[in-house]
Amino acid sequence: MLLIAELPNADEAIAHFGLHRPDITLMDLRLPGTNGTEALSRIRVRFPEARIIMLTTSDADGDIQEALRAGAAAYVLKSMPKGDLLNVIRSVHLGRRHIAPEVAARLAEYFGDDNPTARELEVLRLIRDGHRNKQIADQLDIAETTVNFHIRNLMDKLQANDRTHAVTIALRRGLLQL
Repeated sequence: MLLIAELPNADEAIAHFGLHRPDITLMDLRLPGTNGTEALSRIRVRFPEARIIMLTTSDADGDIQEALRAGAAAYVLKSMPKGDLLNVIRSVHLGRRHIAPEVAARLAEYFGDDNPTARELEVLRLIRDGHRNKQIADQLDIAETTVNFHIRNLMDKLQANDRTHAVTIALRRGLLQL
């Protein structure tokens, strides 16, 4: 294996990918500027054959799902032993996909669960920001009863005890950002 480039942020990775055309790319999820998943998506639009491994500290199921939907060939945690990482790189080079066992276990916790809708996430973001139901209704131009309906759905989908618990769960799962 030969390291052919190391770039400090996603924008440079996107700009230089075509110049270097690596067989395998290790991409961090958390990068200055554009995040790693967005960089992955943009690279794969221009280079659909790109094999990109997300190498990160995030085991949030929202981050995992987003990266895999964007076309990540593998999703592994930085805590993985170096020998195992080399095996993942070799496996991806052979055209296989890989999800680290601890990442797969994290995904399995929520497999089959209904994910919140875009509107429910909007409501949850406003709850996170300290808005009351009436304020949320006014801001989204919907009835307060509709806000209550969305909150009940969120509580069921996230198996939360209350609004604060729903926000905490969504943050932990990567559905919301701070």
